[in-house]
Amino acid sequence: MTKTVEFYFDVGSPTAYLAHKRLQQLKQQYDCIIDYNPVLLGGLFKASGNSSPVMVPAKGRYMMVDDLPRFAKLYDVPLNNNPHFPINTLNLMRGAVALLDGEYFETYIDAVFNAIWVDSKNMANIETVSEVLSSAGLNPQAILTSTQSPDVKETLITNTGKAVERGLFGAPTMFMDGEMFFGQDRLQFVEAALQQKS
Repeated sequence: MTKTVEFYFDVGSPTAYLAHKRLQQLKQQYDCIIDYNPVLLGGLFKASGNSSPVMVPAKGRYMMVDDLPRFAKLYDVPLNNNPHFPINTLNLMRGAVALLDGEYFETYIDAVFNAIWVDSKNMANIETVSEVLSSAGLNPQAILTSTQSPDVKETLITNTGKAVERGLFGAPTMFMDGEMFFGQDRLQFVEAALQQKS
């Protein structure tokens, strides 16, 4: 039976970037399905009373300078600090919603994650977003237009609300068989669950 990992994410999170990269590795290794669920991290924080680790300066420095680079090395993936962080990802996440069920979703997510966390681009800038999407072989005008669709806007709000109802307080968050795993640093437990089901 094919295994499924539900993945709740916001591209503005460096830990979500690392989780995305690691989950792609696990997908290849265990032939599992990654079920992507775009949400707004700010919405999760507001609804749950949580806040970003960078709101605590010492914790933020530790995370960005020491902890996350260690995980990037462990996963063997590139990671660079972004001088524009935190980035308003509202339209980027709307784009993820618009493309979610189509053939270009993975290309879009890879391009956006890499632009922010590898190439350190300011993806709150529309011109930069257009350049990144065009370079990835996507149609930036069509995607940017889709982000203004009332249905897309409402779906992102609904997704975030349902995530809160499910108990989410941040991202990345993963579920397997109803069991929740918060944070990319819990992916060893996700892998263990995949191994048990192999």
